[in-house]
Amino acid sequence: MNDRRLTPANGRVAATGLRGQIQAERFVDGVLQQVIDAPFLHREPRGSRDRQLLWGDAFRVYDQGNDWVFGQSLKDGYVGYVHHPLTEPQTLTHRVDVRTTWAYPVAGFKQPALHELHFNSFVCVVDHDGKWAQISVAGGELIAAHRAFVPVAHLAPIADRRVDPVAVAAQFLGTPYVWAGNSGFGIDCSGLVQAACHACGVPCPGDSDLQEAALGETVPEGTQAQSGDLFFWRGHVAMAVDSETMIHANAHHMSVSYEPISDAILRIEEQGDGPVTRHARINWDKP
Repeated sequence: MNDRRLTPANGRVAATGLRGQIQAERFVDGVLQQVIDAPFLHREPRGSRDRQLLWGDAFRVYDQGNDWVFGQSLKDGYVGYVHHPLTEPQTLTHRVDVRTTWAYPVAGFKQPALHELHFNSFVCVVDHDGKWAQISVAGGELIAAHRAFVPVAHLAPIADRRVDPVAVAAQFLGTPYVWAGNSGFGIDCSGLVQAACHACGVPCPGDSDLQEAALGETVPEGTQAQSGDLFFWRGHVAMAVDSETMIHANAHHMSVSYEPISDAILRIEEQGDGPVTRHARINWDKP
């Protein structure tokens, strides 16, 4: 059975590659677009939120009607509806390397900010003076001038990858827990793990059950945790900081927080969500 989260089809249209596998009125190649802002990906138009996209994410559009577009995120294969303008693809040069930064209309911080940019967002830098980077903004729906300025210190070249996933996760410490969130304004358990993985160059699905099936190697029960290990439960994932502590976005604290591993295992089981279903170890040096 196809997983609807990863299957680019909605009954009316489907990706050309699915011809002969599923039924649809039309099979199309889709049109590659680029995300601006940080829109949520919905299961249905005006339906529940499944995940959140970030500025610069590639999104292949298969169907469009009214104010909604249906398509697939290229970074993790997630499928859904976006209620937000998309733009023609630009050549992206840098990614945001802090939890959240702001784009300004001029190279200075005293003017009202135009828009926020979150960690792992991608931008097209066209010039910089060592302190401020000028970015090109395709489409004028959000930023009419088609350009904005971001602190150079908040950006990193796309080719530069982080080496410590725990340090990435720690950047989100205190960030509110938001179901399906992937941003510095709100993030969930799988969003936090995906942020760390993508920053370190590790391909990573969007949801915790998909991550459990895809990431790392299983280590035997009772194995002492190492930094960067992942613990999975039914519907939840956390990352080990060291042998005794983990970091996770969770609804218990309603934020990204540290918690003793043993306490969390006991608490989660006592609240009815079961035991750890998998302890995984990723080779972060060779993703």
